[in-house]
Amino acid sequence: MAIKGINRIILAVHDLEAAKAFYQELLGAEFHEANWTGEAFGIHVAISWNAGIELCAPMPGREADSFLAPMLKNRGEGTIINVVFGFDDADEPYARAKAMDIATVNTVDYTQEEIDAHLDGLFSRYKEYFLNTGNRSGYGITLGEFQKKHK
Repeated sequence: MAIKGINRIILAVHDLEAAKAFYQELLGAEFHEANWTGEAFGIHVAISWNAGIELCAPMPGREADSFLAPMLKNRGEGTIINVVFGFDDADEPYARAKAMDIATVNTVDYTQEEIDAHLDGLFSRYKEYFLNTGNRSGYGITLGEFQKKHK
């Protein structure tokens, strides 16, 4: 298992457009809309692969019942809610997490068709294990396997 380091951090924000504008101006971040990943959770999502950040904001009308609401209320704008670590093979650290009795919140393993449709065809492999580590680390940890598509 080779860890590649941090792939991105996921931040909770009140206003997705305002946060995108801030990081675009400050860092030159280029965002890709990823709302298709967050609709089920009542959030809007934008990912900047070049800056290594993902922004999550409650959908309009869902501010009060969003899982982000208590985080934003208690910790404020820009709260780190998740750190995504990249691996050559995410199954190996995932097996360790299971051996440590760390629960899995969600798993994604996208087909090439989904990658092409939703992730601009940037990858030939995209898999993530979202772990329930907030009580141990203060934020979620995601184990990811990302292989960039060779052009």
